[in-house]
Amino acid sequence: MQAVVLAGGKATRMRPYTDDRPKAMVEVAGTPIVEHQIRWLVANGVTEIVVSCGYRAEILQEHLQDGGKTGASITYAVEDEPLGRGGGLKFAARHLAHPKDFTFALNGDVLSRFALSEMLEHHRSLGATATVALAPYKTTWGIADLDGGLIKGFRQSPTLPYWINGGIYVLEPECVDQLPDKGDHEDSTFPALAQAGKLGGYRIEGYWKGIDTVKDVIEATADLQRAG
Repeated sequence: MQAVVLAGGKATRMRPYTDDRPKAMVEVAGTPIVEHQIRWLVANGVTEIVVSCGYRAEILQEHLQDGGKTGASITYAVEDEPLGRGGGLKFAARHLAHPKDFTFALNGDVLSRFALSEMLEHHRSLGATATVALAPYKTTWGIADLDGGLIKGFRQSPTLPYWINGGIYVLEPECVDQLPDKGDHEDSTFPALAQAGKLGGYRIEGYWKGIDTVKDVIEATADLQRAG
């Protein structure tokens, strides 16, 4: 199986971590996010990976090299100019060894643990052109429990009954063709597929964490250390 990892983000909100490296090279529990992702992909049977990069691409290439230490075969799609997530994904997908087969794709700032085989089975059962892994939405705000006009208590950062894009996808070749040359697939391709009834949703039953801030790095490090 094959995958694309979008690993070219600058992530200005995560400075100083990203002053000298792309966001995907920020370390969580002593290991770069992208290496966590690749080792997870390999554990799920994915052996051919294209890493999409731009900003400080040489840092990624120096660390991952050909992927030998992770058990994957890694190649690189280096953007000459920023293409956006959708454009970067399309550009990287053109470097896949098997362009007529499906591919997994990951945003370079998520950590997760679930069975990709189950997501793929769900995707195929739907006959979808693309399937998005959905993570439960956990608010960063405290929620007030009300009884009429009185506050009975507060719940800090509860999980709400909503599902968000988890940044992990299964894409058929025809989806790659529909990605923008520049811009974000979440603004164009995915809404069009949803309207056509061709966009699947797979609810993650397992660990998921988006890494957007320094606080997220600290929390994810604690999560992984607890998990061993």
